[in-house]
Amino acid sequence: MKTLEAAGLNKTANLTNNELSLQASLYTTFLCILFGGNVVAIKISLSGLGTFTNAGIRFALASIALLIWAKMTKQTLYCKRKQGYKLLILSLIFTVQLSCFYCGLSKTSASHGTLIANLLPFIVLILAHFFIPGDQMNIKKVAGITFGFSGVLFLFFDNHEVSGSMQRGDLIVACAVFLWGCSAVYTKRIISEISVMQITLYPMMFGAPLFLIAGFLWDGEMVRLLDGSIIQSLVYQSFVTASYGFIAWNRLLLKFGATAVHSFIFIMPVSGLFFSVLLLNEPLTLNIAISIVLIVAGMIVVNRNGFKNVRIRPLP
Repeated sequence: MKTLEAAGLNKTANLTNNELSLQASLYTTFLCILFGGNVVAIKISLSGLGTFTNAGIRFALASIALLIWAKMTKQTLYCKRKQGYKLLILSLIFTVQLSCFYCGLSKTSASHGTLIANLLPFIVLILAHFFIPGDQMNIKKVAGITFGFSGVLFLFFDNHEVSGSMQRGDLIVACAVFLWGCSAVYTKRIISEISVMQITLYPMMFGAPLFLIAGFLWDGEMVRLLDGSIIQSLVYQSFVTASYGFIAWNRLLLKFGATAVHSFIFIMPVSGLFFSVLLLNEPLTLNIAISIVLIVAGMIVVNRNGFKNVRIRPLP
């Protein structure tokens, strides 16, 4: 999610600066690995927290962290009425999207959720063709999108312990990712008028109390279990990815530009699948293996020019 929200910063980033130092390339890889593990962290916390309760706690904690960061860095949070309306639309999409994502993930596996979530770049490419002036389709994008969607299609034919509930979960996650793409495209359209901090913080502040109210009404038990692993997963979701990850990613974008940094995003589904197998003991089936190969291939095709242009500058 943070990858595409951060992409709006390319209006201020130096897009021609594709030379990453070795430290920066390793740091970008590290961040992509962290983002890839986020779905696994959510899955762990769902074992003890209600679906909406989990989302509410996560974004409440992330909002507090970002508020503190905004205060420390003296970033303005004031917005005009016209900006407020646009932020309200974005916040509504955010709340519905995350509701679907958490509900879907509670019914499917972390590996399926991770791979479906990585449809996001391809959905954004399709939507941008219609809603972002000058961002048109070409053969390279069509080929990448075909690879990506073919990869996810394999998940729906994964016969290894895939129940009807799991297939419904996959579909709900897919709906969430479509809404996520709508949010990303809308963000690109309004990013020139509203700061990135406001665009990130206000939807979280808007959604957190609504998630907690929904948790009270529909989660049954809001908190079934609260042990060390669940607390750690909440800390990971709230502070490592939603707060620290956002700030660190945007700093890289500002310094090196979107083309260089986004050439690393193929690492996210790989790391997410790795953590799913390692930490949750989820099976690595043939369909999942084929799926990740196709999705990663799609990302590489779409970002081919980025790979060609990016140069890694070694340590001095």
